[in-house]
Amino acid sequence: MIGYYVHHQGRGHCSRSAAIAAHLQTDVVALTSAELTDPAFSEVITLDRDDADPAPTDVDAGGLLHWAPSRDAGLRNRMARIADFVATRRPDAMVVDVSVEVTLFLRLLGVPVVVMAMPGARDDLPHQLAYRAADAIIAPWPGDLYRPDWLTEHLPKTVFTGGISRFDGRPQVCHPTFAADVLVLTGAGGDPGTSHPATGLAEALPDLKVVGLGPAFGTWVEDPWPFLCSARLAVIGAGQGSVADAATAGRPAVVMPEDRPFAEQRATANTLARSELALVASTWPDVDRWRAIVESVDDSAPMWSRWQTAGAAERAARVVAAVAR
Repeated sequence: MIGYYVHHQGRGHCSRSAAIAAHLQTDVVALTSAELTDPAFSEVITLDRDDADPAPTDVDAGGLLHWAPSRDAGLRNRMARIADFVATRRPDAMVVDVSVEVTLFLRLLGVPVVVMAMPGARDDLPHQLAYRAADAIIAPWPGDLYRPDWLTEHLPKTVFTGGISRFDGRPQVCHPTFAADVLVLTGAGGDPGTSHPATGLAEALPDLKVVGLGPAFGTWVEDPWPFLCSARLAVIGAGQGSVADAATAGRPAVVMPEDRPFAEQRATANTLARSELALVASTWPDVDRWRAIVESVDDSAPMWSRWQTAGAAERAARVVAAVAR
């Protein structure tokens, strides 16, 4: 049996973990504070949140960690639950997506650990401690396009799988019902209270069909795949899940990186721009620029095969299975 720790921020960690777990030929138990229901997991153990205290103290343990607030009941309970799981269920390995603290804690419990790497500036002490402690590292992007210096030390135990999408292997679904000239997809990791500039794009471009999906528009859908496949142009953030989904669908994309810790999305966006896989915009284009962008889109798909999404989840699962053995 394999345990799988899934971070609660956004939906990308949940989608990625389910895609990988579906390829593991054993029971996989998820441990998470997120709302996670997927048949890929034999069980989901709900952990207490560790971020409920409005005034947390000493959260980084003097710079050694990222988030370990002192005297926090939620942190204490979630770590105790993880320890109990390890002691009673004795997993063959654990996957951590993602947490420095959980990685180190599991290693101190003597459990083999597979860590998901993240793009961005990860040369700080906590990240490097976690990568050193890991038995294996999965880097869910193509290694020939992005190989940061901070990962160099750990390359012997790192596998670059390519982008991991929950839609890998799913047939294309193109239908006029879902078609849009511009499809704007927003994730669950941002601020849902912030007005999105795309809300006014449809009025500014009345001759184009603009569709917005996500919390920013109050139009969350569990399955955006047919919308993505049917879009003339997709507008996405630079989260790893969003990029992998667009790559799997093969759609032209405008990528707008959002502010995230450790400049995660900006690192991915820079890689896409440098590789000429997508148009990257750091600020929301004006109306004339949007019209020019849409008119420049032709029927030829970008070279998204370079993002190596085909079979990526299965490649990641093989890494986990090897560590478990």
